Amino acid sequence: MYRDVLIPTDGSDASVTALDHGMEIASSMGAEVHLLHVVDVGTEMSASAVGDIADDLTEALDEEAEEALEQAEQMADEAGVTSERAVLEGFPEDAIPQYSADNGIDLIVIGESEDSTLTERLFGSTTEDVLESVTTSVLVARE
Repeated sequence: MYRDVLIPTDGSDASVTALDHGMEIASSMGAEVHLLHVVDVGTEMSASAVGDIADDLTEALDEEAEEALEQAEQMADEAGVTSERAVLEGFPEDAIPQYSADNGIDLIVIGESEDSTLTERLFGSTTEDVLESVTTSVLVARE
């Protein structure tokens, strides 16, 4: 039923929950997992006018991406699942649906945190934005 499963990851607990669910599904169906980390340009732009802080932030975001994807790859290896990894820059709510469309994804497994920020309550979360903008099946994995 599923050949290509996309699991966006940022290293958070919600992402780990999504990885657990996604690996189980992929393992049972012989699917490949696509591990995606989106470096949020909104975060980068918010610090861009602050001089040296912008460089430090960019480095920290790159390290965060590497750590999240290494953790996800390790989980895929342990589950015996074939994986492919990608890092994109952009807004996650745009990059995730675009990656899905470009790569023929059959299922997106995305985490949703129980702790929502004020911004998420006012404007919606990345998970909600993805749900509204894809035609692909989506499993929302809650912590």
